[in-house]
Amino acid sequence: MAQSLSQTHPKHGDSTMSGGMASAVQAALDCHAVCVQTLQHCVQKGGRHAEARHLGLLQDCAQICTTSADFMLRNSLLQARVCGVCAEVCEACAQSCEAVNDDTQMQACVDACRRCAEECRRMAQMA
Repeated sequence: MAQSLSQTHPKHGDSTMSGGMASAVQAALDCHAVCVQTLQHCVQKGGRHAEARHLGLLQDCAQICTTSADFMLRNSLLQARVCGVCAEVCEACAQSCEAVNDDTQMQACVDACRRCAEECRRMAQMA
């Protein structure tokens, strides 16, 4: 017989997602989408926008945001650790985007990354 979420994850309660977790999941999914869009934008702009380190951070951020959302949605025992890493990567990506911020797409990425970093830090501290 399968255990309920309340038995396997007593700190997180039942299978109903709290408003706080829903907000963090949405921030991570939004950040993923913005980072993917910004990656394309930066490749098209070229120059300092297309530097390998910057593009790599955008890819890392998009990927960790998807992973973080997945861990939260599954109420994984490791979600706090993944959210902590996600917050770090999002902050690094925001700083990188801020360094080449010269249009609305770059600012949108800075904003989405900072929001996700804040939400993920909050989720990491809840564990």
